[in-house]
Amino acid sequence: MKQLEHIGIAVKDIDQAIDCYSRLLNTSCYKTEVVESQQVTTAFFKLKEQKIELLAATSSESVIARFIKKSGEGLHHIAFEVDDIKQEMKRLEQEGFTPLQKDPFKGADNKWVAFYHPKDAHGMLVEICQEIH
Repeated sequence: MKQLEHIGIAVKDIDQAIDCYSRLLNTSCYKTEVVESQQVTTAFFKLKEQKIELLAATSSESVIARFIKKSGEGLHHIAFEVDDIKQEMKRLEQEGFTPLQKDPFKGADNKWVAFYHPKDAHGMLVEICQEIH
């Protein structure tokens, strides 16, 4: 793991959340993106090297919609940047972490991503991500 890449926060209304976090962080959202495969709209804020990602469902069937229904708005995941996502996936599996998918997939912000079950990290959904070159 290279560094903390971002913290993901599940929100009901992306526009209201962008307004709130713009005021809270005293900076503008630098990017929004719809990730169709995950049925989510994302919005990113940057504070020096760290990022905050807001996630809002685009469908009542999305993972984010189900998360909010069960847990409410709030912290959804923590993401770490890696150099080689496939190698890191192998390492994490050898360490006993349960992947939520077999292969990495294209996520927001031009990244390959993979997620790990919260039960293996004391209740925290973990994402690893690698820049797509």
